[in-house]
Amino acid sequence: MTLSAPDLRPLAITMGDPCGIGPEIIVKAWTQDPQALAGAFVVGDVGVMRRAMALVHHAQPWPVVEIESAPQALSPPPHCLPVLQAVTPLPELAWGQLNALAGQAAGDCVVWAARAALRKEIAAMVTAPLHKEALSLAGMPYNRFPGHTEVLQAEAADFLHQPLDQVPVRMMLANEELRTVLVSIHVSLRQAIEAVTEPQILETLRITHTALLALLGRPPRIAVAGLNPHAGEGGLFGDEEIHIITPVIEAARNLGIDAIGPIAPDTVFMRARCPKGQAGEFDVVIAMYHDQGLIPVKYMGLDQGVNVTLGLPLVRTSPDHGTAFDIAGQGVADAGSLLQAIRMARTLSSRAG
Repeated sequence: MTLSAPDLRPLAITMGDPCGIGPEIIVKAWTQDPQALAGAFVVGDVGVMRRAMALVHHAQPWPVVEIESAPQALSPPPHCLPVLQAVTPLPELAWGQLNALAGQAAGDCVVWAARAALRKEIAAMVTAPLHKEALSLAGMPYNRFPGHTEVLQAEAADFLHQPLDQVPVRMMLANEELRTVLVSIHVSLRQAIEAVTEPQILETLRITHTALLALLGRPPRIAVAGLNPHAGEGGLFGDEEIHIITPVIEAARNLGIDAIGPIAPDTVFMRARCPKGQAGEFDVVIAMYHDQGLIPVKYMGLDQGVNVTLGLPLVRTSPDHGTAFDIAGQGVADAGSLLQAIRMARTLSSRAG
């Protein structure tokens, strides 16, 4: 299928850890909704994807076709899975097991797609799950990065010839009913609390405002969660809300950002939720640390959540689940979150121009 005029660049989907569910959910997405995958291609290993295709559709597998460049994905043969061989061909690896070679391949695919996106050769990138421990086992340079977000930030900083701290990024997790953006990402809880600083929160608010303004076409209503129970209860349970978070919100409002808070973290997500198309009080919640923000979204269902990296000079989305080693190779993984990530990437790239 050839793309229509607005879709002039292909969409890249990285295969994720080849020992996890990434390859099989990619296959499922392609065969369940070919229209959504028009003009897309896999950045990965042809052998891995053929093995995943045989696992999911052993009776009538689609052809897995190797392409040599991204533009070839715009007009592939019908009912096939186009794959760009971005890594040294892999041996057959055991499903559901940690493997340094798998971590290396997953990281290399992300780097290939990131560089293509930064050069504007692709419209967006969607990343299937990688395994953080496998990535670390791969050694340099990947053992410096806790996950996708940090790899992408480093690639963007290098491309822009800027120091890493001059390319701040944030993680947003979103589904149809709730969006949340995190002040800190993959750090220990102790480090996350230490990261609750005025500059860190203000940067999060700025990045969120800019990204959601582009997505919604209007200034977003931003709720800011407190750090402590009951948002500190006037200082009884901690004073970060008084001395750090409230002054930052006031500073953000002076910059024209519609931010409200701090709001008790045990109620703010309920107030922001918009079930069955109803409007919530807020468009997004700023969470002070990883689990505070991700638990509410993931509890609502892993099949609809999408991870979006904000602040990058490229569009990157991802399903909100991991490699699921416990079910890898069984053909039972759900492709719903990946399909949502693909649709979100299309929307964001079209609005980014």
